[in-house]
Amino acid sequence: MEILHEDNGKKGRFYIDKESKNLAEISYVWAGEDKLIIDHTFVDEELKGQSIGYKLVTKVVEMAREKKAGIIPLCPFAKSVMEKKVELQDVLVK
Repeated sequence: MEILHEDNGKKGRFYIDKESKNLAEISYVWAGEDKLIIDHTFVDEELKGQSIGYKLVTKVVEMAREKKAGIIPLCPFAKSVMEKKVELQDVLVK
């Protein structure tokens, strides 16, 4: 299952589509050039129990590292994951 990415410079998302149906998504908004805000995470019931939400958060973290950006996780799910997983906290804006 491929995680796709789109970013228009102001906002973006990582997502999984199947037959034109959105099955999972994490969306973010850029706050300047060096910070982004994760504002929403969604995983369809069809994919529950497969750690898809965690994988989506990880994709945003990887991108933030590449772009040397910090993450402000306003989404409660993303915030919870980032606070629990020490390996993701290097990009967490406090």
